[in-house]
Amino acid sequence: MSDGQAIKNAVRDRYGRAALRVVTGRTSCCGPADETGTTTEQTSCCGPATEADPITGNLYRAEETAGLPDGAVVASLGCGNPTALAELGSGEVVLDLGSGGGLDVLLSARRVGPTGKAYGLDMTDEMLALARDNQRRAGVDNVEFLRGDIEDIPLPDGAVDVIISNCVINLAADKDRVFREAFRVLKPGGRLAVSDIVARGPVPPAVRQSLPLWSGCVAGALEEREYRAQLTAAGFEAVDVEPTRIYRAEDAHRLLAGAGQDVDAIAAEMDGRFMSAFVRARKPLA
Repeated sequence: MSDGQAIKNAVRDRYGRAALRVVTGRTSCCGPADETGTTTEQTSCCGPATEADPITGNLYRAEETAGLPDGAVVASLGCGNPTALAELGSGEVVLDLGSGGGLDVLLSARRVGPTGKAYGLDMTDEMLALARDNQRRAGVDNVEFLRGDIEDIPLPDGAVDVIISNCVINLAADKDRVFREAFRVLKPGGRLAVSDIVARGPVPPAVRQSLPLWSGCVAGALEEREYRAQLTAAGFEAVDVEPTRIYRAEDAHRLLAGAGQDVDAIAAEMDGRFMSAFVRARKPLA
């Protein structure tokens, strides 16, 4: 497996380029960097979502995103819609881990209202710049974007009511630390409500060892039993993993394109092996 810093660099590079494509209005897609750092071309987008994309497509209803800047919508690279499932209430404080272009933060700000607040945390300067521009364009005041790593959240203990995240935790090399930090910044009784890619069985070694597929939300996916165990070890209770999409071999062909893999061989191994899931957990009251 690649070391943590190499994974972080690959993720930062991929999503930095995705943000720049939104800003410059490019419609052609560049693939992930290969193991040497060279950008490759592929037929599926690693940037703005389309309905054809097997992971990022068709996640939000038009009425949910109405009135939000196009830059927030097209920069969404998630695998679910955590704001619709987190049951956010008026006055709550929400933190989005890996907030990207800010779509889920802006949606959360609407749900918690003027007495609540939505934080977005991201390590990619280009995404933060895009998110802050989207906030300005949306005219939303109860939002703050923070620069930092999800393994080291720059907020005090017990600062938030709800943590959301959209297809980001799988990108982290040290997920135990992510879950410990999430537990720390939640208030007693606080909720974790994230969308993520989850493996339904062992991840093929050729996939697990690929940096492009780490940054592509596949190689770093935890198996469901590991996800449950790590959240429980961090102190969470009432852990639940609800499948929302299961990916088939034809989806794997798109995910593997340009990643320097034997697509036909690995796609067959990946058939039904990965899913998008909504993961819920709660911090005990005491």
